Amino acid sequence: MPKTDFPMRGGLPQKEPELLARWAETDLLGRIRAASKGREKFVLHDGPPYANGDIHIGHAVNKILKDIVVRTRQMLGRDSVYVPGWDCHGLPIEWKIEEKYRKAGQDKDAVPVLQFREECRAFARHWVGVQSEQFQRLGVMGDWADPYLTMTDAAEAQIVREIHKFLLNGGLYRGLKPVLWSVVEKTALAEAEVEYQDLTSDMVWVRFPVTKTSRPSLEGAAAVAWTTTPWTLPANRAIAYGPDFEYGVYKVDTVAEGSLAKVGETLVVATALADAVAKDLAVTGWTAIDKFPGSEFAGTVARHPLAGQGYEFEVPFLPGGHVTVDAGTGLVHTAPSHGADDFDLGRAHGIPASETVTEDGRYHVSVPLFAGHVIYRPDGKKGDANKVVTAAVEAAGGLLAKGQIRHSYPHSWRSKAPLIFRATPQWFISMETNGLRETALAALKQTRFVPEQGYNRLSSMIESRPDWVISRQRAWGVPIAIFVDKMTGEPLRDPAVCQRIAAAFELEGSDAWYKHDAQFFLGETFKAEDYEQIFDIVDVWFESGSTHAFVLEQRPELKWPADLYLEGSDQHRGWFHSSLLESCGTRGRAPYDAVLTHGFTLDEQGRKMSKSLGNVVAPQTVVDQSGADILRLWVVSTDYSEDMRVGKEILKYQADAYRRLRNTLRYLLGALDGFQEAERLPAAELPELERWVLHRVQELDGTVRRAIEAYDFHAMSTALHNFCAVDLSAFYFDIRKDSLYCDRPDDPRRRAVRTVLDILFDHLTVWLAPILCFTAEEAWLARHGDAADSSVHLRTFPDVPDAWRDDALAARWVRLRDLRRVVTGAIELKRGEKQIGSSLQAHPAVFAGAADRELLKSLDFAEICITSALTVFDKEKPEPRDEAILSKLKGDYFKLADVPDVEVYVMSAEGHRCERCWKVLPEVGMVAAHPDLCVRCADAVDAAASGASA
Repeated sequence: MPKTDFPMRGGLPQKEPELLARWAETDLLGRIRAASKGREKFVLHDGPPYANGDIHIGHAVNKILKDIVVRTRQMLGRDSVYVPGWDCHGLPIEWKIEEKYRKAGQDKDAVPVLQFREECRAFARHWVGVQSEQFQRLGVMGDWADPYLTMTDAAEAQIVREIHKFLLNGGLYRGLKPVLWSVVEKTALAEAEVEYQDLTSDMVWVRFPVTKTSRPSLEGAAAVAWTTTPWTLPANRAIAYGPDFEYGVYKVDTVAEGSLAKVGETLVVATALADAVAKDLAVTGWTAIDKFPGSEFAGTVARHPLAGQGYEFEVPFLPGGHVTVDAGTGLVHTAPSHGADDFDLGRAHGIPASETVTEDGRYHVSVPLFAGHVIYRPDGKKGDANKVVTAAVEAAGGLLAKGQIRHSYPHSWRSKAPLIFRATPQWFISMETNGLRETALAALKQTRFVPEQGYNRLSSMIESRPDWVISRQRAWGVPIAIFVDKMTGEPLRDPAVCQRIAAAFELEGSDAWYKHDAQFFLGETFKAEDYEQIFDIVDVWFESGSTHAFVLEQRPELKWPADLYLEGSDQHRGWFHSSLLESCGTRGRAPYDAVLTHGFTLDEQGRKMSKSLGNVVAPQTVVDQSGADILRLWVVSTDYSEDMRVGKEILKYQADAYRRLRNTLRYLLGALDGFQEAERLPAAELPELERWVLHRVQELDGTVRRAIEAYDFHAMSTALHNFCAVDLSAFYFDIRKDSLYCDRPDDPRRRAVRTVLDILFDHLTVWLAPILCFTAEEAWLARHGDAADSSVHLRTFPDVPDAWRDDALAARWVRLRDLRRVVTGAIELKRGEKQIGSSLQAHPAVFAGAADRELLKSLDFAEICITSALTVFDKEKPEPRDEAILSKLKGDYFKLADVPDVEVYVMSAEGHRCERCWKVLPEVGMVAAHPDLCVRCADAVDAAASGASA
């Protein structure tokens, strides 16, 4: 009988840490690396998570997927190296340290910068250690002893070298430009740091009286502009129109009570929006006195609504490609200081942006009427700016209507506070100066995307993105480390100074920028009093976008470019994006050959996880309660190209699927107890059923390898699970239990079964190892012993002989399994009617056509159907000798709709039950020494007594 110490219950929460300790003690990773030396490398470059808290389920998905990629490529015969990394700078970490000061009532700006940076560094270092342990607990294999960190001296030195490459090639410039600004955090935010939430905003409709025009109908008219940011009206410098849209001049005839529109005045709006605007302005009747294409606005000029109060400038009408007639009036209030489209339009027409708002969200002292008034407060709440501006416009006679709107608005992903567009001096990398946009777009065409739509998403972003703002007004990060000529305002582009800065960073880290005076870096060639030392830090996305330079290029076990970058789909605008731009700007190509993206994690109802909903699934909880292998199985059992749902019921389902896989391994281990090489039979000598199993192994090997190449681990997991549950447990194992348990040890059939089971164990443990890394190892050690050099993870996928493939045999067994389904269906019906118990009590009569009868001639179909007897009849013309059996058949014959040409009737098997194999046979008792056994079992018992073996 089968015997194994491999338990049915996994006990994974206890077993997995033991295996982790074993792998550490035996230096499994070192042995894998040594065994892989000289193989073709495969490098998955790790996108660095922030070192600022416990890992969440999204981290777990990401790291498990990466681990499965690395392990599968390793087992395909590559030298698959994984170096984990962390993003250690930036706002998330700085924010945590500032929180501590805020709670203590301290001003962060009063803390010495080097002290503050050291606290940030210690915070990051702590969480690197915590997250490292948590990732390793998931079974993620990598160089955890020597990860990469963006805050090491060597990393910071290379980051500043990368900045200086853009400085020296002219791609880096300083300019006044509107950026998304967080008043709360007092810094500009990159696109990847912005999230959109619904916000209730004030909105106003404002008159811009026309003062100069070549079109008579516009004389004395007022253009109507609508805005949801009234506070930007002081910065208005133009009105944008769509040259291809139709506009109308409307004379107001009647108005509702309370309307600020005046009967008799003429207003200008897009004709497509005229009805909606009339309703917004409470105009109950107006008459169109002229209609014309927008191009006719050329040369038209208006007066600012606050003219006479410090706003004495012309407001020109300018054609804008960003203008739409989806909402508003078709005429867009344009403030170059407070919008990307506005800025671009102003720059194209020589209208500069100006600093109108300070970093703490107040109007600059130079702003007439409104100096010091607040747009947003440091706590993220609205100030009084909208109110005072609206009141001033109304007092000046410029207000037509006001109201509120609920709409999607940019917020800081960290503070959750609304953002503003604010013109600030920032450092930018030009998308055009050195052809960076074209280079990046060309590089994407050479990149493989999984799924393919990732190409469209990333390329569309590159096509339309503005210049890259890389400066941040913060303390925790790598300083941009640039000097600016005080006379010319131009950055110092001197290679020797750049080298001196990088060398200092290499020795002391980026703290060197704060420790030494400017002359230390400028050397003898330049005088410190002539230059401004820039203390802005670089955007963390530039840092992480440079990891290819200080990880892939500088670690000999890796290579540049990477084979794969793998992250969540949000990284199209994050790490994939910044890495592409940084690499294309300095090396002319992408740092990756392929990009794979996965979806986000949601709860079982498809909702985002949040503490308030109580639907957060913490990976640590799952691991402690169920084991990491359950989490790993969930990851591959889900289509990760879409958003992934997880929760108690889903994980319970995965635990059930895991048990089926575990029981398959347990069955194999028990059935192979004592297996010796002398038992093995050549494939050519195996029975047909065993040769069919080998065909399935060959077929599955191809499926697994193709799935790995396609990064389709869902397909790989599904194929392996179905093979174990359907082909093996519910079919092959079920059929061959009789042979395993009851044949004599040296019986060729039993030897054939054990030969195939050995092959199955050999392949399944390796195929499952990248997914169920703990369970596959446990099974491997249960069979091969726990010697220090024993591990399934040291193996590669076995080569499967082409000779095992037999498509004709496979087609034959498709039909045989159909026939078997009819028989087992008939038996189940009788069992349900309590006419029989076990299938071994049945004697099915199968009525089939000539082709099926020919098919069944070459095998014992009763054995395949697990019955004690089975008779096949000619469906069309039964033989006379069959009459004795046919006369016993009464009642309906069983049929299946999808196997219409076969009918089955189930009789009770005749004879006595063998107490060893439980078959009901007439021959039971024929061997006098064994009155309760059939002939086969009597022989097996005698053979065992005499010591017969394989």
